[in-house]
Amino acid sequence: MFIAYFVAGPWQANCYVVSKGEGQEAIAIDVGMDAAQRVDTTLAEHHLELSAVLLTHGHIDHCAQAGLLADAHGCPVWVHEADRGLLSDPGKGLSAPMAASLDRLIGTRTLSEPAHVECYEPGVGLAVAGLDISVIHAPGHTPGSVLLGLDSQRGRLLFTGDVLFAGSIGRTDLPGGDDAAMRASLREKIRTAPGQAHVLPGHGPSTTVKHELENNPYLTDSYLEVQY
Repeated sequence: MFIAYFVAGPWQANCYVVSKGEGQEAIAIDVGMDAAQRVDTTLAEHHLELSAVLLTHGHIDHCAQAGLLADAHGCPVWVHEADRGLLSDPGKGLSAPMAASLDRLIGTRTLSEPAHVECYEPGVGLAVAGLDISVIHAPGHTPGSVLLGLDSQRGRLLFTGDVLFAGSIGRTDLPGGDDAAMRASLREKIRTAPGQAHVLPGHGPSTTVKHELENNPYLTDSYLEVQY
């Protein structure tokens, strides 16, 4: 299996290119700001054909250039229905100061939705680019956050977006964030994942579920058993 990743944009978001091997079809995961050209370079260098762009959630640092890239390659962008509106309105729900900061970064808060958008179906995986990808809804950071999983020679891979990081989790104080939903996702989706699964997050270094269960303070009983 071929996996490449790089960090892009002002928020240093991780973008991934995944394929069964060089010269084959590929997917891109989380094509955020300043990421499209680097994906294209990777595709060209390894003779890959882009079949789809998959998003872990709809925040601008993960999807800003998803449509640009997908439209250029004539392929779909996959996103959870609950986050679809963010593809064309990344400033949705932001306070005036935060919206102004976003305007300065991207020039406008209004983007065009990709020409071809597909929405994940609850509990239904994807078969794309020769890859079998599980899609697990894990709201909290955003209403439409998902975990994307697939098997490789290295073992199980789990692309966690901004649900889980090495030593931390995604914030829940942005519009659409829900702390109770995040804790439920961590309890029910992360703590039940295979311990040896490799975590490829939306920001920061990779890790494993096992390491996070042993070291991440946000996966402890004392944090997750808070009652609402």
